[in-house]
Amino acid sequence: MRSRSLLLALGLACLPLSSLPASPYAGQDSREIKALSPEDVDSLLAGKGMGFAKVAELNGFPGPAHVLELSEQLRLNPEQRARTEALFASMSAKASAAGRALVERERELDRLFASRAITPLRLHDSLVELGRLQSQVRAAHLEAHLAQVQILTPEQNVRYAQLRGYGGAVAPGDHRHKH
Repeated sequence: MRSRSLLLALGLACLPLSSLPASPYAGQDSREIKALSPEDVDSLLAGKGMGFAKVAELNGFPGPAHVLELSEQLRLNPEQRARTEALFASMSAKASAAGRALVERERELDRLFASRAITPLRLHDSLVELGRLQSQVRAAHLEAHLAQVQILTPEQNVRYAQLRGYGGAVAPGDHRHKH
């Protein structure tokens, strides 16, 4: 019995390390900013949504980028189109400015860890600032959704939800229950 256990232990010890399951982080250690993928960095720098406004989008508050994509199907009039374009430009500018700052702060946090210069106080300060910047990115997108719903008619808001494939499409503020 004891020799069988010893053989099993030796056999397991001889297994190649490559047979061990890889960490989900494998390969990410070579990233410039460990916490952000290159796609995340590109999206933040460009002011893209990255799901930050999902709560608005899925509750009947359209986003200006998708409204512009669907402008023909929504039959936007010239004023609606101009207002939506201006809203999109403003949102993108705010989100990309905050996104740039967020990327830089993540880069700095990465440097602090890589150089072993991180301390509890520096960590706390970095996380507070990162949270503030992430909130700014998210606010830029959510505020745009709040404004966009006012630019469209109730019918266009319902049509938008249908075109995006959302079930139970109702205009925001319309809380009728379906029976």
